[in-house]
Amino acid sequence: MKLLNSYENRDEAEKAEALISGEKRLASERDGTEIIYNLFGTPSWNNFYKLGMFNLPRLQIIIEQRKNHQSYDQAKHKEILSMLKYAASSFELVIPNHWL
Repeated sequence: MKLLNSYENRDEAEKAEALISGEKRLASERDGTEIIYNLFGTPSWNNFYKLGMFNLPRLQIIIEQRKNHQSYDQAKHKEILSMLKYAASSFELVIPNHWL
């Protein structure tokens, strides 16, 4: 398990925990007067998608447009891929070829 995301609101953190699959845990910590909720879980593209991270929902739209030979935002696609390369190296994941 790795830290997937942090939340300032307990309800938001619990909703996120319910969305992801696999091994997971929600831990809270006090930062001064604030409580931060850390979501630990299995790092996977599916879990990141469910959490709306790394602009994966937008990537799905771009991939569908490209697949259907429609025009798509190539600059945004490049930007998302750049972010995904960082995420892939941080979480030891492989970017699927059809996303490239």
